[in-house]
Amino acid sequence: MKKIISLLIVIVLFGQLHAQQLSKNQEAVQQIVVKMFDALSNRDSTSLKLYCAQDIILFENGQVWNIDTLITKAVLLNTAKDFKRTNSFDFINTKISGNTAWVSYNLRSDITRNGNQGFAHWMETVILVKEKNQWKINLLHSTLIKRN
Repeated sequence: MKKIISLLIVIVLFGQLHAQQLSKNQEAVQQIVVKMFDALSNRDSTSLKLYCAQDIILFENGQVWNIDTLITKAVLLNTAKDFKRTNSFDFINTKISGNTAWVSYNLRSDITRNGNQGFAHWMETVILVKEKNQWKINLLHSTLIKRN
């Protein structure tokens, strides 16, 4: 019985170590996603454009957005003086093939706006392309899981 329990512990620990190993390219791709959402949190359209391809397509709550729509809705119309957004990511899968990368993750954003605090939880998939040796988000598909 001790041998079986020891073997199970080793298998679980090995599985956790294996699941956490990412290549430098995978980490770089994930960081582009994080930085893009940091730019949204900071209402920084200049930085936002650095992490997005010019022809980005966003599927958001049944709507199709481009970079101009994203900037208008998330930056220009977001004028609350007390706005604060903190993002937490749980990356599910990150794959790279040549100059294309796919990332899926859960995103929780804690948001303060006009004295109200709330959160939103999305499950998202992002496709990135490498342009001039830099990863750029080319497509983002967002599914809202819960919001309060």
